[in-house]
Amino acid sequence: MSANANRKVVLKSYPKGAPGADNFEIIEEAIPTPGPGEALVRAIYLTVDPYMRGRLRPGPSYAEPQKIGEVMIGEIAGQIVESNAEGFAKGDYVTAHTGWQTHGIADGRDLRKLDPTDAPISTSLGVLGMPGLTAYFGTLDVLRPKAGDTLVVNAASGAVGSVVGQIARIGGCRVVGIAGSKEKCDFLTGELGFHATINHRETKDMAAAMKETCPNGIDCYFDNVGGPMTDAAFDNMAFGARVAICGQIAQYNDTEQAMGPRNLRHFLVKRATLRGLLVHDWRDRYDEGLTRLTRWIRSGELKYREDIVEGIEKAPDAFAGLMEGKNFGKQLVRIGEDPSRG
Repeated sequence: MSANANRKVVLKSYPKGAPGADNFEIIEEAIPTPGPGEALVRAIYLTVDPYMRGRLRPGPSYAEPQKIGEVMIGEIAGQIVESNAEGFAKGDYVTAHTGWQTHGIADGRDLRKLDPTDAPISTSLGVLGMPGLTAYFGTLDVLRPKAGDTLVVNAASGAVGSVVGQIARIGGCRVVGIAGSKEKCDFLTGELGFHATINHRETKDMAAAMKETCPNGIDCYFDNVGGPMTDAAFDNMAFGARVAICGQIAQYNDTEQAMGPRNLRHFLVKRATLRGLLVHDWRDRYDEGLTRLTRWIRSGELKYREDIVEGIEKAPDAFAGLMEGKNFGKQLVRIGEDPSRG
């Protein structure tokens, strides 16, 4: 391995079922040179996110599929090495969509400058990035919770779910989180202020567990998972309930189309509403969301947890583990030195 080479992870084959290291390969090439209006960015952290699984198939989706033989898609937090982009200089910390590689070229119009004195730059990929903004707009604009409402969120200890629950708590809601271990459930109630939790790995009757923890019904349901867990939530909706569909991670690795819910009658009887969301729909309001999320972090009202593994070669395994819920907090891969942490 050369210290002056760019190491990148490329997609070798589309996974059938769960993704694994065999679907990727690491190659080396010369570090690229930025052109006019561009910057060369050295990646420090890269993110792995559930949406990536949807891009690892050739079929249509809301975005183009990942192409075989090309660097794996994704956002990084890093430092500019060389810049021809107006407003950006060597040494600046930025986010860029350069994918899973140690060095990438980014158009200056797509860079976001980071201030390490506001928060660690790693947070730009989590609580102060796409996941945090997804939680912010999905909760406040889609679910529109009111003080006294009961809000249920699954994958509750993850990058999106943990922020959803805390925003609802700040707004005066009763918050119930669904997670996959006692450790995660204890974190939700002990550190993040959730009012109750359900450990889905130890729960045989999810509908009964939701009825017990939500005796007055579910007013707001933020869904990252789908599957039988969401069927159970539909059975327990309160009158006028709002449901936000953010992800369906329980089905992303399915090789056959899963049977859809058959209990949609509850939406009729309860006059409930359901809406899917993609954070890009609020692109023109990102500054609003980031400002408010940063304020909550500084005040201590909003907390976050990161799960960081070391080395670009660990990215495929980190991604595979994310799809199985093995991470605890926002999953990141550190692939370079972080001078901002002193």
